[in-house]
Amino acid sequence: MINSNGYALAFTFSFLPKVAGKWQNCRKFLGTNRVARMCAFTPSNSKKKTVWIWTENKQVMTAAVERGWNTFIFPSNRQDLALDWSLIYPLFVEEGRLIDHEHKSVAAFAEISSPQQLEQFQISEEQADKVVVNLLDWQVIPAENIVAAFQGTQTTVLAVSKTQSEAQVFLEALEHGLGGVVMKVEDVGAILELKGYFDRRRDVDSLLNLTKAIITHIQVTGMGDRVCVDICSLIRPDEGLLVGSFARGLFLVHSECLESNYISSRPFRVNAGPVHAYVAVPGGKTSYLSELKSGKEVIVVDQRGMQRTAIVGRVKVETRPLILVEAKVESENESYSILLQNAETVGLVSPLHGEGHQRTTIPVTSLKIGDEVLLLLQGGARHTGIEIKEFIVEK
Repeated sequence: MINSNGYALAFTFSFLPKVAGKWQNCRKFLGTNRVARMCAFTPSNSKKKTVWIWTENKQVMTAAVERGWNTFIFPSNRQDLALDWSLIYPLFVEEGRLIDHEHKSVAAFAEISSPQQLEQFQISEEQADKVVVNLLDWQVIPAENIVAAFQGTQTTVLAVSKTQSEAQVFLEALEHGLGGVVMKVEDVGAILELKGYFDRRRDVDSLLNLTKAIITHIQVTGMGDRVCVDICSLIRPDEGLLVGSFARGLFLVHSECLESNYISSRPFRVNAGPVHAYVAVPGGKTSYLSELKSGKEVIVVDQRGMQRTAIVGRVKVETRPLILVEAKVESENESYSILLQNAETVGLVSPLHGEGHQRTTIPVTSLKIGDEVLLLLQGGARHTGIEIKEFIVEK
């Protein structure tokens, strides 16, 4: 399926659905972020995103095909390049549209350089299914304007992007984003970054299998450098970060979102533990708490195991008194441990027991032997945060 030349391709990921309606109805929201946000809705796990990749680089093409992306876009004057490829769906740019090898129109294509030009943009009835928009200066035209212009329609709108970060803006603008993007790149790294982004998004749809563990030992230790992780989104009750002294067993450490008699709530903060501890990050990996910094990502997990990705806004390292907590899982002899700041605002999340109102967190200052908490059990051997198969002893 791969030849000596390389060009562009497309792939469909499962995220965003189409929404019925007429796209002209949202034009009045152009340029008004406050009003445009009224068009937004909360995305569901069954939604779709479409990604097309446009390139003339053999290595980029190879990397993309190896990841299952098999629709190419070619310039109209190079249709001969598609003849050397099999098992692909070639598209060609021609006079404001994309056509297939049978010269049938597949999508409208427009280059937009101003908000006024976007507002005046019209598509024919036969091109209404898909639209590719190339923003000649995308920073001048907020991604929200594009989303608002086509929201409430059955048209799948794809914006041309030159980097993974640009693509992410279009895919997430106004919460549900555009229907997809066209990645026009000549760098293999951009393909890998885009794939990594979708992998992280797919993780959000998966449920972590958290295990009930019983506290077996509690010991006040001494002073240590502990890490507070402040993220760029609000944390709900029963949510926190997965942290532990050993990667094989990470405790669900609750946030400081609950009201306290001692200090105001911090619904963006997790007092996570000392600098040596592991913390779960997207992609099934771990990071040391000491490695976190602004812009890095962590996974926020709730009592049921639902996970989401969050961006770190700030990390604070301060010397504080610590307490050692050890726990075991029933029918296992192995012990799991975590050190935390010895403070009333630091707690571990407890398992659910039936329905109805129940406590979600146990402050470490109230923790007793026999209490139940939640753990994520996984492989203990790690290399640069990636789980590997290797014999290892940690204690």
